[in-house]
Amino acid sequence: MSHPSEPTPGELVIVTGMTGAGRSTAAKELEDLGYFVVDNLPPTLVRDVVRLVDDSRGIAQPIAVVVDVRSGSFFDSLQANRHQQVTGRPTTLLFLEASDDVLVRRQEAARRPHPLQAGGRLVHGLRREREVMADIRGDADVLLDTSTFNVHQLQDRIAGLFGTEATTRLKVTVISFGFKYGIPVDADWVADMRFLPNPHWIPELRPQNGRDPDVAAYVLSQPGAGQFLEQYLPVLRTVAEGYLVEGKRFMQVAVGCTGGKHRSVAMTEAIATRLREAGHDVSTAHRDLGRE
Repeated sequence: MSHPSEPTPGELVIVTGMTGAGRSTAAKELEDLGYFVVDNLPPTLVRDVVRLVDDSRGIAQPIAVVVDVRSGSFFDSLQANRHQQVTGRPTTLLFLEASDDVLVRRQEAARRPHPLQAGGRLVHGLRREREVMADIRGDADVLLDTSTFNVHQLQDRIAGLFGTEATTRLKVTVISFGFKYGIPVDADWVADMRFLPNPHWIPELRPQNGRDPDVAAYVLSQPGAGQFLEQYLPVLRTVAEGYLVEGKRFMQVAVGCTGGKHRSVAMTEAIATRLREAGHDVSTAHRDLGRE
């Protein structure tokens, strides 16, 4: 029995299934959910990957490995590892499949040959793959037919199966910056606070920054500041809801002023506070603070 203070081992998800059924999409979604993901792993190495992750990240780190038909006879060792519970982790075998016509259409759209096609027709490769995968399909813990799924629907299904409340919430970063140093290239939204009076010109406020109460009070009390927050926050909340529907779980909001010291910093903190109150997972960063 584990000691109560010991961390609980993270889940091991083994993703396999038919070529074109959505293994890559599932792997990307699991990565977004916080899993350590290894693609195209020979099943004989699953135990080694778990050991390495345990040593480097701790046993609580969830892991996902993607195994496809190219692993061939290695599937026997995969099933043996699962049945013997050699990793010491709760393990889920996820098998993705779809109808032949859907798989053919997806493979043709990707313009890639099937790994078992061997110069023949695509449907012959799919038939061989179904034969190779028959036993492990029957052993799957979760079987998903993705024939009618689009990418977002598959992401939602994976999140529903393997996500937690913490991992499926939208993660928002609100970052302040100075326009004179350039706009953050990874910003989804950019707001410009240069319409507000600059505390730089107030001698007692100049050496302080937007995290200091006096500066924050000055910035937020200016005409237009309250109206900006009142009108901008509903826009961000609407976008956040849309991002989640579309399977996007990260949003970066950049807030700028001239130097990134006073106005943008104060407004960044105000926006972050209000988004947290709305239930979002929010962090802040002040890119150019202290740069002047």
